[in-house]
Amino acid sequence: MVRKATETVKAETQEPEAPSPDAYLTRFVGYDLKRLFNLVQGDLTRVLGPFNLRIISYSVLSVVARSPGINQTRLAEALKLERSNLVQIVDELSSRGLLTRNPIENNRRSHALLATPEGMALIESVDLEVVAHEEKLFSELSPAELTTLRHLLLKARQSIEQRMSAAD
Repeated sequence: MVRKATETVKAETQEPEAPSPDAYLTRFVGYDLKRLFNLVQGDLTRVLGPFNLRIISYSVLSVVARSPGINQTRLAEALKLERSNLVQIVDELSSRGLLTRNPIENNRRSHALLATPEGMALIESVDLEVVAHEEKLFSELSPAELTTLRHLLLKARQSIEQRMSAAD
C-alpha cells in the first residue's frame, strides 16, 4: 500500500492525546467501580425494561423466589436496604401479583414473603436475560478472570463491611 506524503507528515506531527479530564480520579478504585457499575446498571436497566422491572424490584423478587418464606427484615438485611424503602417495593410486586405476604404463626408483626406462580415464571424468564446480559458484558474476561474478579470484589466488600461495622 502506498501512502501519500501528506498522510505521513500528518501522522508524525500530530500532538499526543491530552489526558482524560478524569485522569486523576481513575487512580481511585472506587471511581473505577462507579464507572463500571454505571455501565452495568445502564445495560441491566435496558434488559429489565420489557419485564417492567427495575434492578431493585428484580433483586427483591429474585431473593424471595429463592428464599421462600423470608421476612422483610431479613430481606432488607440481605439486600442492604432500609426496611422502609423495601415496603414500597414489596407493595409494588404484590400489587402486580408477583409475590404474597403471609402471616407468620405466633408473630403478628412479621410476614413471610412468597413468590406467586406468576412471580416464579417471571423470574425464570428474566434470569435467562440477565445471564445473557452478564455473559455479553464480561465476554472479554476468561472464566478464571471472572472467578478472580468475583473473589476480589467479595474480599473488598467484606473487608469494608467489617471495618464499617467495627466503627459503629
